[in-house]
Amino acid sequence: MNLAIIVAASRNNVIGKDNQLIWRLSADLKRFKALTTGHTIIMGRKTFDSIGKPLPNRTSVIITRQENYKQEGCIVVHSLEEALDAVKDQDKVFIIGGGTIYEQAMEKADELYLTLVHKEFEGDTFFPEIKSAQWESITREDCMPDEKNEYPYSFIDYKRK
Repeated sequence: MNLAIIVAASRNNVIGKDNQLIWRLSADLKRFKALTTGHTIIMGRKTFDSIGKPLPNRTSVIITRQENYKQEGCIVVHSLEEALDAVKDQDKVFIIGGGTIYEQAMEKADELYLTLVHKEFEGDTFFPEIKSAQWESITREDCMPDEKNEYPYSFIDYKRK
């Protein structure tokens, strides 16, 4: 199984505030859909709550500490290890958040798909530091703001060294 992290983060590593995304970048949402459709996605319960429903054409795995939590159309587990075990036969699996799940997955992931938003934001949820000793940038596309993308951003893909 190939384990990938996909995230949009600001220059100061903010990924959210009050369980919501801070920005809307149409290009980032399209990239997320293109990369994750047809694959399994793993997320924390709060991330699922912010989305509100299972995403189409993807198997959704939700990690929660709540013992009796159920969500129709999703696999519910209680740890990242349990989530990875439940999907071990899949070719590619994406970690889609939130902050705690990203932190746990950083040492396990093979790939990292980052949308870097070139602005600093205030927030309460952060993405861990990407350590250059562990990750190698393999592609980068820099993009300017337009009518559908409020801020300058870069798509940066990494693989584990």
